[in-house]
Amino acid sequence: MRRNEYLPEGAGPLFPDNQPLSALQLAMEDQTILTGMAIRCDAQRDLTVRFGGYEGTIPRLDAIHPSISGAERDIAILSRVGKPTSFTVTAIDVDGGGRPRLTLSRRAAQEQAMAWLLENAPPGTVLPARVTHLEKFGAFVDLGCGVTSLIPLENISVARIPHPGVRFRVDQDILAAVTAVDRDACRFYLTHKQLLGTWLENAAAFAPGDAVEGVVRGVREYGVFIELAPNLSGLADWRGDLEPGDRVSVYIKSIRPENRKIKLQVIENLGPAQEPGALTYFITDGAVDGWTY
Repeated sequence: MRRNEYLPEGAGPLFPDNQPLSALQLAMEDQTILTGMAIRCDAQRDLTVRFGGYEGTIPRLDAIHPSISGAERDIAILSRVGKPTSFTVTAIDVDGGGRPRLTLSRRAAQEQAMAWLLENAPPGTVLPARVTHLEKFGAFVDLGCGVTSLIPLENISVARIPHPGVRFRVDQDILAAVTAVDRDACRFYLTHKQLLGTWLENAAAFAPGDAVEGVVRGVREYGVFIELAPNLSGLADWRGDLEPGDRVSVYIKSIRPENRKIKLQVIENLGPAQEPGALTYFITDGAVDGWTY
């Protein structure tokens, strides 16, 4: 995993309380990235952020990287309320009562993170990420300071799933690998399944004669597909009492590496699965340089 000093929003500490104004002045001079809590978005889409006993304003034009525009931009700004938000301090003024008026920029923090990613994250790079929201077609993740990218549903795991919520939850810290970079659009394309191991790597944790738990992923006329791990499934005989999402206990009848098949026998239906489950990564650093399932 490539070390990234630009953490996803919420992954690092909030700006501490009781810091003198001089600390903010130093942060402004150094363009240090700080984190506070967005508490309000007004009708002009300016964000108010509270941090360390201070409040500051992120103007709409500085609320998000320019690669996001139109309606998506407003939605992205509105959705920050109640969440940790990264920013730099761009101006400090003091009103007649001696109270500081702070102008902040989330865009500047994102531009720093984007510049780092474009320089240090070519295709194949394994990066830390934090899940921000889930859609039927995939999971959006934060690669640093709110720079987001999508992991498409088909790239999440080898085992087919109906929704990203089967694998991920919002605010979960995961790993992802870069598949391509569009430098002009400042866009990163991601995958996840390659980090969860090959068929042989996953199958090595099981042996014929074992009884283990699994999750039903598909019911067909010729049998039931049961996931033993996110990148490993086996086939059991058809049963009429099983539906996708059921947790089952299964007996492993055979494992055949030559054609990557596992034959199972269902022992018992244990009811709906509690998802998402734990993830085991077989690749956690460096780069993915070719992958054969």
